[in-house]
Amino acid sequence: MNLFKQSAIATAVAGSMLLTGCMSTGGGYNGGYYGNQPPPPQDQQGQPQQQGGMSKTGKGALIGAAIGAAAGLLSGGDATERRQRALVGVGVGALSGGAIGAYQDRQEKILRERTAGTGVDVVRQGDNITLNMPSGITFGFDSANLDPGFYPVLDNVANTLQEYNQTIIEVAGHTDSVGTDSYNQALSERRANAVGNYLMSRGVMRDRFIIVGAGESRPIASNDTDSGRAQNRRVEITLVPVRS
Repeated sequence: MNLFKQSAIATAVAGSMLLTGCMSTGGGYNGGYYGNQPPPPQDQQGQPQQQGGMSKTGKGALIGAAIGAAAGLLSGGDATERRQRALVGVGVGALSGGAIGAYQDRQEKILRERTAGTGVDVVRQGDNITLNMPSGITFGFDSANLDPGFYPVLDNVANTLQEYNQTIIEVAGHTDSVGTDSYNQALSERRANAVGNYLMSRGVMRDRFIIVGAGESRPIASNDTDSGRAQNRRVEITLVPVRS
């Protein structure tokens, strides 16, 4: 079974778990901005409460492990396969066999060197590479405008993506669970678009991109603590090799 089918199955499994767990989408960021909406009722720890007495943050922590089964991809295998076919159609070469791992090894090494000390975390998941960019270094409070101080980091990432052009680029925005679902789903999308558009403006091919927002649906830490919520507020760039 190839990576894309595995990812699609994992995404479907995670999706079914989300439905049975009654998880909502969306999420807050930067310490609890609620837009024009009043704060939701709170539990004994001061966290937003949903029906049944369990906070949204508690439910998010329960499903974090299941979501991780999707190998870092939010868009799923079908979207990735469609993007792959499109890239092959416009002349982007495909990789096969052992060449895939070697290609990603070289790209991972360069990305680690070029993002060292910047706050960007480089994570390898099989043949996929994910750049985790916390919102604290990429965006200002209550904003989807990129921090100009982060431009040099993104410039280095863009240069690497152009050098290693045989990958699909998924840019996914994520939030914590504080705030209204609709506000924070939109926020995650705006932030993902801001990062994606910047990379495109630096010459990375538009056809390589899948840009999505996840709201609060993919926590990587507990939303019950300040440090956990800070980890969940992030943009992830996942690089998937174009396969033959």
